[in-house]
Amino acid sequence: MTSQVRLRPVRDDDLPLFFAHEQDPQANWMAAFGPKDPADRAAFDAHWARIRADERIVNRTIVADGEVVGHVAAFPVGERTEVSYWIDPARWGRGHATAGLTALLRELPQRPVHARAAKDNAASLAVLRKCGFVVVGEDSGYAAGRGREVAEWVLELPADSADQRDH
Repeated sequence: MTSQVRLRPVRDDDLPLFFAHEQDPQANWMAAFGPKDPADRAAFDAHWARIRADERIVNRTIVADGEVVGHVAAFPVGERTEVSYWIDPARWGRGHATAGLTALLRELPQRPVHARAAKDNAASLAVLRKCGFVVVGEDSGYAAGRGREVAEWVLELPADSADQRDH
């Protein structure tokens, strides 16, 4: 498992790494709700310019043992705060998503916090559960990573979960 994970603000030189992480077909299939065309660098750059300019969005780079391994974010969806993360597929299974999300949750004063995951994305669901999220509903939507409608779980980190974030 990972021992030295920290978060830092996203820098310009992180973006080529994030773009490279999104080129993995298996990662896009698992994430399901990713970019329409992961190879479209102009769309990627426009997306990151927009979200980095939005002061309501908290974006962090996940660094493990001195190397960029992914990113994690908290963002508004209506009145809710939702979280998401993306880990370099070459680094899957090492606890980076759990450690990165746990660190981000420590930065967020508000509760509850919400997340979504494709119902068949067992790895992401495990990360969310380890961080204290519980399933509170279900939904579905078009998933570009799969080219079809996908069922998803809606999860919540409850308001009383502040002490459960020590994973």
